[in-house]
Amino acid sequence: MTTQTSAAVLREPHGSFTLENLVLDDPRPDEVLVRMAASGICQTDAHFRDQLMPIELPAVLGHEGAGVVERVGSAVTSVAPGDHVVLSFNSCGHCDACGTGHPAYCDHLVQMNFAGTRADGSPGLADADGTPIRGRFFGQSSFATFSLANERNVVKVPRDLPLAVLAPLGCGFQTGAAAVLHTLDVPEGASIAIFGVGAVGLAAIMASKIARASKIIAIDVNDDRLQLARELGAHTTINAKAADVAAVIRSITPRGVDFVLDTSGRKESLEAGVAALAIMGKFGFVFFSPAAGALLDASRLSAGQSLQGIIQGDATPQDFIPRLIEFYRAGAFPIDKLIRFYEPSEINEAFTDVARGATIKPVIRFAQ
Repeated sequence: MTTQTSAAVLREPHGSFTLENLVLDDPRPDEVLVRMAASGICQTDAHFRDQLMPIELPAVLGHEGAGVVERVGSAVTSVAPGDHVVLSFNSCGHCDACGTGHPAYCDHLVQMNFAGTRADGSPGLADADGTPIRGRFFGQSSFATFSLANERNVVKVPRDLPLAVLAPLGCGFQTGAAAVLHTLDVPEGASIAIFGVGAVGLAAIMASKIARASKIIAIDVNDDRLQLARELGAHTTINAKAADVAAVIRSITPRGVDFVLDTSGRKESLEAGVAALAIMGKFGFVFFSPAAGALLDASRLSAGQSLQGIIQGDATPQDFIPRLIEFYRAGAFPIDKLIRFYEPSEINEAFTDVARGATIKPVIRFAQ
């Protein structure tokens, strides 16, 4: 039995998304069919739309989904029809990385999240003429009224919280918060500089406050976002267009900062972060930073400093997303302040708004 779904389809690089009626496969034994309530929009979606990271087209993107379980495959035991779930990244569960609690570094991460197909090459989606449409993006392709996920990328969540608010926990907010609380493991009293205060950076600021960092420094070029960073926990903000960032940081903490997290990917940010890093400091940058080559001068990291690339904060979604939800309940992780809702028909407007800085975390809400 197949499922009819309305989805935002991307047919050309740099193109607009068009709402189309598609046919979705029935779930296989380890799969979960989810009726979508909402999907966040993340910068990664824009990168794949513009083919900065390639995916075969036509395709359905979207990877910050949340909804209600409709049906489950015969081998699924962790969720059941009617459960509320957040969708995150997929992983195999069998490789060394997965076996040691690091699913974000799964040996099969690229194939399982960005190939647009199952392992056997089937996309699970087709248009009305039967033409295959690439799906399975991030193990979900959540820009649709129904999504076919795997048990490993489904996280059961409480029913009393709005799914449209929880949806972005599956990628951007998880990445920023887990980078601070898990990968860098920022201790109480430490100092941290966070470059870029979009969704990932602001999540990192909130997480740094949760960790009780003594100095939280936010760096960006957008004054409105820097003001929001102050409201969410930053002690100091720096507009990178108007200051020597490393010099300002060292005027605040002369020995340098204990931790730097770069979420911007800008060459200038990476260089300033290294220059501001304390002896034995740790520098993390999130996923596919196009300017990572700026850090290849090892002599700049010769005093016990370390540099680490970070995917998804090295989090296990089934463990970390419930932690974020508890922080949200306690008022310590107010992600609702960052969200603006859009209708499915407004998806292209949502991409434009986030690109021009008019919103931080756009979320598409589907009719239930």
